[in-house]
Amino acid sequence: MTRRRLLLALLTVAGLAGAAYVSQETESAQSKMTAAAEKFVDGLTKEQKDKAVYAFDSKERTNWNFVPLQEKGKPLRKGLTLEEMNAEQKEKAKELLKAGTSAEGFTKASTIMSLELILRELEKNGANVRNPEWYFFTVFGTPGKKGDWGWRVEGHHLSLNFTFKDGKLVSTTPAFFGSNPAVVAAGEKKGLRTLPEAEDNARDLFASLDDDQRKVASQPKQFPEIEQGKPKPNVGDPVGLPAAKMTEKQRGVLLKLVEGYADRMPPEVAKAEVKEVKDAGMEKVHFAFHRDDDKPGKPYTYRVQGPTFVIEFINVQEDSAKNPANHIHSSWRTLKGDFGLEAP
Repeated sequence: MTRRRLLLALLTVAGLAGAAYVSQETESAQSKMTAAAEKFVDGLTKEQKDKAVYAFDSKERTNWNFVPLQEKGKPLRKGLTLEEMNAEQKEKAKELLKAGTSAEGFTKASTIMSLELILRELEKNGANVRNPEWYFFTVFGTPGKKGDWGWRVEGHHLSLNFTFKDGKLVSTTPAFFGSNPAVVAAGEKKGLRTLPEAEDNARDLFASLDDDQRKVASQPKQFPEIEQGKPKPNVGDPVGLPAAKMTEKQRGVLLKLVEGYADRMPPEVAKAEVKEVKDAGMEKVHFAFHRDDDKPGKPYTYRVQGPTFVIEFINVQEDSAKNPANHIHSSWRTLKGDFGLEAP
């Protein structure tokens, strides 16, 4: 079972009340997104639609990025920015983002956008324009209960991508959340952490390993930056410590780490995601970790990889105030390809 078939497959699991419940709930999520996307597109002017709406088979659909993407003070991304919308249109864009995330996920996405104000203050006249309204909404195809279509919201440190086949939600990846700073060090929002679930559970799990387990989980060098702009993750075979060689308590922490990423999505989608991880074999999920304890800030990376998915996490860069290892990149991706590429 591939991840992009999570909804269609769950609908065919006969006799399982739990699966039926998840399917009904996921139908609700896709209905909310469909209705929100229709309202968003219908509320745009012709000129705005020319910027916001692409064909479903456009190459732009898989051209996802999480870096600033700007040149000489002008954004280079495709789509329609919040800055270009009136108040009513912004509200419809917000409702679309709400439909594609959990309450917690929406808060995280909104916080990531707001961090641009902190970066603006810290960087002053830096190379990049920091604008909380430079987040782009793009629709691919025509939203509806039939046909193939998708949508994306993207900007600095955020890229959420959704794909529908024959009107059914079949993919919610790539899903990228980043945070600079990871922990706000000063000012009104001092102490704010946008993505604690991505840090605390991984560090707790690594700390719980015994010497032999740690030797297997530890990697000789940091994992490379998450690869953007590609429809399929290029991560190779899983490395690190498999859950099969963990204690029951450690496997619980690993599951909590996985759930922390899944819970950024609507609850019913998160349930389906976690169910697929378990169905493919939780014991096959690997945890790999590298930390430079001798460097300022102790930069670290980790990877969680199972038969169907991969979580990538990077915290090696300094933040805009020059605090070391205080700049997070994190993503959930599908191993056989994002954007519903495996769906029939």
